[in-house]
Amino acid sequence: MFATYLIGLREGLEATLVVSILVAFLVKSQRRDRLPQVWAGVGAAVALSVIFGSLIQYTSTSLLRTSESREFFEAVTSVAAVVFVTWMIFWMRKAARSIAGELRGKLTEALAVGSLAVAGMAFLAVVREGLETALIFYAAAESVAGGTGAGSLLALIGGIVTAVVIGFGLYRSALKINLSRFFTWTGALLILVAAGILKYGVHDFQEAGVLPGLNDQAFDISATLDPNAWYGALLAGMFNITAAPTVLELVAWVAYAVPVLVLFLRKPAQPPKPAAQPVQPVESAQPVEPAQPVESAQPVESAQPVESAQAESAPADAAAVPSPRA
Repeated sequence: MFATYLIGLREGLEATLVVSILVAFLVKSQRRDRLPQVWAGVGAAVALSVIFGSLIQYTSTSLLRTSESREFFEAVTSVAAVVFVTWMIFWMRKAARSIAGELRGKLTEALAVGSLAVAGMAFLAVVREGLETALIFYAAAESVAGGTGAGSLLALIGGIVTAVVIGFGLYRSALKINLSRFFTWTGALLILVAAGILKYGVHDFQEAGVLPGLNDQAFDISATLDPNAWYGALLAGMFNITAAPTVLELVAWVAYAVPVLVLFLRKPAQPPKPAAQPVQPVESAQPVEPAQPVESAQPVESAQPVESAQAESAPADAAAVPSPRA
């Protein structure tokens, strides 16, 4: 039951953080009138998640008639749950620092559209966590004794309630939790839980006749790991570690758990800092060559003096007209 409690705690805290970011943004933006739309979207997401989980359970118990079909269905849901768990923990590690800014940006856009957009944005932000929780809970609960009984369901609800309390404390700043360390440790534990779910899925495939080797045991340490002892039940309930696994179960558990844990716990490579470029001295501008002196225009030859028209000077002595003789 601890595995289902851990699933409820982890997924519930992610959803609680998303809701608290949306609520805090609206309160600080003086848009409390949009809070009912946010809670409506959250409620619709929770309702759809419950319906989805009930549909999975109903399909397994009522729609599937033969044991082989039920085993095959449980195997498929187990593999799907492992895929979702793996994607979720790596996505959260990558997006933890930027998720608040992205949510605020989307909510700002939704506020500009209208109340229906605000409710839809809150619904989409929470429904992913809810659907993942329903699928992973079913797969994890079926992989341990008791299945999706009252004990497993109460453990899941207990994890979700704990997550809500923690989220409310963080919202009120009453709690100071290193969320990065929290998600790292819970992510590592969930990887081991997912390895156990995958191991159980392989076993279901073997029982359904899809995979061979149902009777090929890798080892049997029942004398050392008593399945009826508290520690044997704890290991089986948390990580599906059993005393007599088949060869394919053991290969699947190790092949998933070891490389995924190494990749998850390895510190992400920091982007290389660009090398400081030496400051190139600014080349002084080349001295501008003085303009060549403009050759003075050739002196315009003075116009030749216009020769004054030779005025035909009249004869100084006018011809005397002979006077008539008296």
